[in-house]
Amino acid sequence: MRFAGKSVIVTGGASGIGLACVEAFAAEGASVLIADIDAERGEAAAVRLGAEDRSVRFQRCDVGSKADCEAAVEAALAWTGRLDVLINNAGILVGADFLELAEEDFDRVLRVNLKGAFLMGQAAARAMVARGGGAIVNMSSVNALLAIPNQVPYVVSKGGLNQLTRVMALALADKGVRVNGIGPGSIATDMLRRVMSDEAARQRILSRTPLRRLGEPGEVARLALFLASEEASYITGQIVYIDGGRLPLNYTVPVPD
Repeated sequence: MRFAGKSVIVTGGASGIGLACVEAFAAEGASVLIADIDAERGEAAAVRLGAEDRSVRFQRCDVGSKADCEAAVEAALAWTGRLDVLINNAGILVGADFLELAEEDFDRVLRVNLKGAFLMGQAAARAMVARGGGAIVNMSSVNALLAIPNQVPYVVSKGGLNQLTRVMALALADKGVRVNGIGPGSIATDMLRRVMSDEAARQRILSRTPLRRLGEPGEVARLALFLASEEASYITGQIVYIDGGRLPLNYTVPVPD
C-alpha cells in the first residue's frame, strides 16, 4: 500500500494503459481521479472500481482545455485535500500520409498529446509545489525516437513530450516535484489486439520485438507506480522505455507460428 492516503490524477484513465494505471494506484491505496473526455467509460470504470472498495472518482476533462485541467486539479483537491501524483496519459493519433495530412488533424493531435500534457502538468505542479512536492509521469512512446511515416503528428507529439518531461524536471527539481516519462512499445490495448488479429500485422509487430510478445497495460502501470513512488526518489528527467527490447534491435527476429 505504497500510496495509502495519497491522491492521484490519471488523464485518459477510462481505458487502456490509463485504466491499468488507475487500477494499480487504487490497489495500492490511493484515491484516484480519472480525468477523461469519455464520460461513459470513465463513469463506468469509477463505478466498477468503487464496487471493489477502491477510492476512484471520474471527472470529465478535455486536456487541451486549460479550464478543464484546472477543474480536474481542483476536483482532486476538493475531494482529498491534496495532489501527490499526476499520470499524464491522455493521447490520440490520426493516421495519414505526410503529403495528405490535414492541418487540423496535426493541430488536434498536438493539442491533446503535447499541449494537454503541458496544461495538466502545469496545473498539477502548482498544487504539488504549494504543498511541498509530488511526482509527475508523462506517457511517451518508443515513437518519440522511432518515426512512422503515416503517423506524423503522433511521433512529433511524443518527441516533444520527451523534451517537455526533461524541462519540467529541471524547472521543478528545487520545488520537490519529480518528473519522468515512460515510453511503451507494443502494448496489448484493445486497439492493438484488433490489429494483431491480422496475421501479417502480427508477424510485423512481433518480428521487431525480441521478447516476442506484446506488453500488458499492467506492466506499464507497475512502472508508473515505481516512478511515482519514494523508491524512485532520486530519479527525475528520465524516459524509461518498456518495449520488449525493441529500441536496441537492429534486425528482426523469427516469429513462431
